[in-house]
Amino acid sequence: MKRFSKILATVLALVLCLAMVTVASAEGINVVFIPKLSGNAFFESANVGAQDFAAANGFTVTYDGNPEASAANQVAIIQNAITSGADAICISTVDAAGVNDALKEAAEAGLVVTTWDSDAFPDSRAIMVSQGTPEQLGQMLVDMLAESLTERGKDITKDPIKYVWHYSQATVTDQNSWHVAGEAYIAEKYPNWVNVFPDNYYSEQDAEKAITVGESILTSYPDIDGIICNDSTALPGQAQAAQNLGLDATKVSIVGFAAPNSMKDYCRAGILTRWGLWDCKIQGALGCYMAYLLANGQEIKVGDSIDVPGIGTVTVEPNTVLDPAAYTSETSGVVLLPERVVFTAENMDNYDF
Repeated sequence: MKRFSKILATVLALVLCLAMVTVASAEGINVVFIPKLSGNAFFESANVGAQDFAAANGFTVTYDGNPEASAANQVAIIQNAITSGADAICISTVDAAGVNDALKEAAEAGLVVTTWDSDAFPDSRAIMVSQGTPEQLGQMLVDMLAESLTERGKDITKDPIKYVWHYSQATVTDQNSWHVAGEAYIAEKYPNWVNVFPDNYYSEQDAEKAITVGESILTSYPDIDGIICNDSTALPGQAQAAQNLGLDATKVSIVGFAAPNSMKDYCRAGILTRWGLWDCKIQGALGCYMAYLLANGQEIKVGDSIDVPGIGTVTVEPNTVLDPAAYTSETSGVVLLPERVVFTAENMDNYDF
């Protein structure tokens, strides 16, 4: 009996030690959270959400960005994450091809890779936390423009509506996919609309360039009806350009995606009447939480439902929800945010990010 008691005591001690090691390792997990660029309201707000969530759930998030959006800068940050001994990376890519080798190097070094906002190549990461499908977001952009044009008295089904797209780069996975889906939606629903510059305007997520590009659009096409800015730097830049030139929402319809706080003053000044986004704080939190769970040893597969503290239950979808031709694997999938929001003067002050 004494021998059994000693064995039992030894086993219990080992179990307790293992439990303590598990807790310690969980608390020590560090996720490097990489935006396209730092200093932008959207990405800074997402970081606030990620930091708050991590603090409440026992892991660490290190926000590491650069004020210049470039693949080269992101590669340097990824390599620093590898050499510093980080456990995981959660990245919004500037250029999926440009960071692909670095992300694969990180995975080979034992780091978990997840993405958020703008995807990597799906075979280079585990989970993507997406704001929605290309169809959802492309149609949302076009519908916002249609509503703004209608407010101005335009017949959106008959008038030859002239419009352009202004965003960051054609290499940015998310924005480019929304543009493609939006163009398909316009072709189907509004064949009378005319894209006067099919090559698109790009301002490379540079705040000053977004203003100068925005002014160039308005001076090159003084009769432009609408401008779609599917980028959180391009939209405030385009609004500022219109304001600089003395134009408001009665003269040109500007819509797009940006954090509400970055656009409220333009809405109050009558430069635009609506724009959209999603809760980027939740998106940042979810992206980092998926990375944390995987780094902590939890297996996550396509089809799994995951209970997220304070957020709810999310389901891991196949990569084909974003691209029918995408790479498929049971360990590489997509979590979609549940909703998106259109901001107007009536509801914008209900949001503070």
